[in-house]
Amino acid sequence: MESLRELYKIGRGPSSSHTMGPSKAAHLFAERGGEFERYRVTLYGSLAATGKGHLTNKAILEVLEPIAPTELVWCPDVIKPFHPNGMLFEALRGDEVVDSWEVYSVGGGSLANPEMKAQTPASIYPLSTISEIKDWCYREGRTYWEYVEECEGRDIWEFLGTIWDSMCATIQRGLDNEGVLPGPLKVARKANNYYIKSGGYNASMASRAKIYAYALATSEENASGGVVVTAPTCGSSGVVPAVLYHIAQSRQFSRARILRALATAGLFGNVAKTNSSISGAEVGCQGEVGVACAMAAAAAAQLFGGTPSQIEYAAEMGLEHHLGLTCDPVCGLVQVPCIERNAIAAARAFDANTYAMLSDGMHLVSFDKVVEVMGETGHDLPDLYRETAEGGLAKRYHR
Repeated sequence: MESLRELYKIGRGPSSSHTMGPSKAAHLFAERGGEFERYRVTLYGSLAATGKGHLTNKAILEVLEPIAPTELVWCPDVIKPFHPNGMLFEALRGDEVVDSWEVYSVGGGSLANPEMKAQTPASIYPLSTISEIKDWCYREGRTYWEYVEECEGRDIWEFLGTIWDSMCATIQRGLDNEGVLPGPLKVARKANNYYIKSGGYNASMASRAKIYAYALATSEENASGGVVVTAPTCGSSGVVPAVLYHIAQSRQFSRARILRALATAGLFGNVAKTNSSISGAEVGCQGEVGVACAMAAAAAAQLFGGTPSQIEYAAEMGLEHHLGLTCDPVCGLVQVPCIERNAIAAARAFDANTYAMLSDGMHLVSFDKVVEVMGETGHDLPDLYRETAEGGLAKRYHR
């Protein structure tokens, strides 16, 4: 498995695969230079189907237009076999193509194609399943975050500190900002209202309201194109921060313990990314919000003193109960149902943590098996339920 530095990334929303990935690809193609007159960028599959709602065009044009005139070609019906999020970058002189590059945005802001496989970041984790890592924990008398440190080195804590600071800053901005989110749906921001209303409830309801508020804060910032952390994606960026921020605020856990929980969350997300997918265009929203819920549940269980088995159980429930979740964004925007899903998944992560902590950690279906099933389920979903906005809620909604 790759470093957590490839999972947690700071960037602008609303989509890691549709905004961050294409922006990164445009930068890489621009760096190739050469003598040409204009650019042409062809977008395929999901990138073309929901690209305008996800600001894909803006992400690419902001990079290439200052260099040369850029034409965008949209081909939503062309699904490339390597991955649904395909892009073809071309540099032209007259009608002659002087340079071209086909690349794919595979989720979480990462890029890939057959030629890039040899250039992928080094694998630094010798164990790539939770079952193997859990066995290591019991054998060595250690826990998941210690395995992260073992593989990543002690400098991972400085990196995770930067990630945590960015998550907190996004929540604080989201709680302060009010108004309507960009786009035709005219969705009003709710984070501030939920946070204010939390003060009028008893302790249990207030706790739940704050979790909602923190998740909404990040998801609304993401929907407006603000800076977020992929956890594991932009579309699911509200879940992990909401859970950790709420625990940090309500339980006064030290910064070190929060960072260790963030490491554990990343480890579970990394396993899902490595053995299945975190791309909504490939496996639906189960790979985004479902994996985020599993990550947050694992982090919470660790903070509340869970054993490796209880932590794994919490994560397994967080993902299992999102199996089959479709990605059907209304108008191709990361707003409806995406924002609410983040808030509900954050609360579900807390519920999974509670359920697991009441148990002895023993259960029949492992996290690794659920990750495997998620991949199978995602590939069995019709294309219209995988970030194309052609089915489900996206098709039923009419203004």
